[in-house]
Amino acid sequence: LACGAPWPPGGEVSVVLAGDAMLHELNRGYRGQDKPTNVLSFPIDEPDPAREAWMLGEVVIALETTRREALEEGKPVTDHLLHLVVHGVLHLLGYDHQTDAEAERMEALEARLLAGLGVTALDAAETAKAPVAAEQP
Repeated sequence: LACGAPWPPGGEVSVVLAGDAMLHELNRGYRGQDKPTNVLSFPIDEPDPAREAWMLGEVVIALETTRREALEEGKPVTDHLLHLVVHGVLHLLGYDHQTDAEAERMEALEARLLAGLGVTALDAAETAKAPVAAEQP
């Protein structure tokens, strides 16, 4: 990631834009939550600087939910989408928001990264309601 993110060399991420039904199914299958969500992260490989290229994981985003949330919050869809991508990638890198301290650390990093991408209207409440990664590295 640009803007000072802790990105191991050679790491790649796949971003999947999916429908709400797919995220609902993934959320139920991997997290035991029988409800839709806006973003899930699925780690694949551990960071390995010795390898030229490796797959850090996948970030799966519910595009319908992303559009709806952006409209409800009065922000551009692209800004909200970028926020969810950054949020999902940070989960792949091991960040979480289960405790207040973790949430503050993650939100501060999200705000810094998004500002570097030209997104300045970060809603902290949005981050707090976002789900955790499907698995943690």
